[in-house]
Amino acid sequence: MADFDAIYEEQELSEENLEEAHVQMVPEPIVIRGAGNMTVFGLSNRFNVQFPAGLVSRVAPEEFKATVLRINAVLKKTLPVNVKWLFCGCVCCCCTLGCSLWPVICLSKRTQHTLNKLLEWENSHLYHKLGLHWRLSKQQCDSNSMMEYVLLIEFIPKTPIYRPD
Repeated sequence: MADFDAIYEEQELSEENLEEAHVQMVPEPIVIRGAGNMTVFGLSNRFNVQFPAGLVSRVAPEEFKATVLRINAVLKKTLPVNVKWLFCGCVCCCCTLGCSLWPVICLSKRTQHTLNKLLEWENSHLYHKLGLHWRLSKQQCDSNSMMEYVLLIEFIPKTPIYRPD
């Protein structure tokens, strides 16, 4: 026999069903690893400008290449200075008890900050409109346990427009 006096919370059930109905599948981010011959504190001196297959029909190859070339220009300008300071810091490391490495660490942080600012500008002017988000991320290398900085191109899910019936 049915319980006619029972009270059920229909609102919670409908909200749960609504959330389940709007689950979207977002592709895995595209990883662009450093392609240079020199790495300072995990940051390579250049990134590959080869157009990844996962971006076909999302962004023009020319735009992708221009962005990577701008990133490589920042690295080309800053990393040689970092290497010189790293060499000097390693030579003087025993005498200064490691304090001579602080300038290299600060320069490396400044390079990362400059790259993040560049990627922020690129995202706001182009890539967010295309549903993409670029960022500099630290990941573990495939071949060993060391960490490296890579470019991640993430796909931004499109938010559905809720129209109550």
